[in-house]
Amino acid sequence: QVQLVESGGGSVQAGGSLRLSCVVSGDPYSANCMGWFRQAPGKEREGVAAIWGGGGYTIYADSVKGRFTISQDNGKNTVYLQMNDLKPEDTAMYYCAQAPDGGRWERLAAHEYTDWGQGTQVTVSS
Repeated sequence: QVQLVESGGGSVQAGGSLRLSCVVSGDPYSANCMGWFRQAPGKEREGVAAIWGGGGYTIYADSVKGRFTISQDNGKNTVYLQMNDLKPEDTAMYYCAQAPDGGRWERLAAHEYTDWGQGTQVTVSS
């Protein structure tokens, strides 16, 4: 069993930055993909970014490309999401998730992920 705990959310003005952290503990998959997702009120959960291959591969949603960066520190068992130039439309609950890796699959699809954290709120004001 794996535990995922997010932190780093908060309230910022448009153009500001936040760094989210996700600490992974327990028994993660030996080969996994870690993803960040977000869900705004009344909207479906959407994939923001994912990282796999020991951190060698990343993918981003078009809406955050060039502004968000996903990374991981294997020594600290932590996955990060650096968010720059934040916009009001980035306001949402942000979740960290784990999926077993292998083969070709849609890495920003929430239904592919098996383990989820509780989320951290990000609010961006204009």
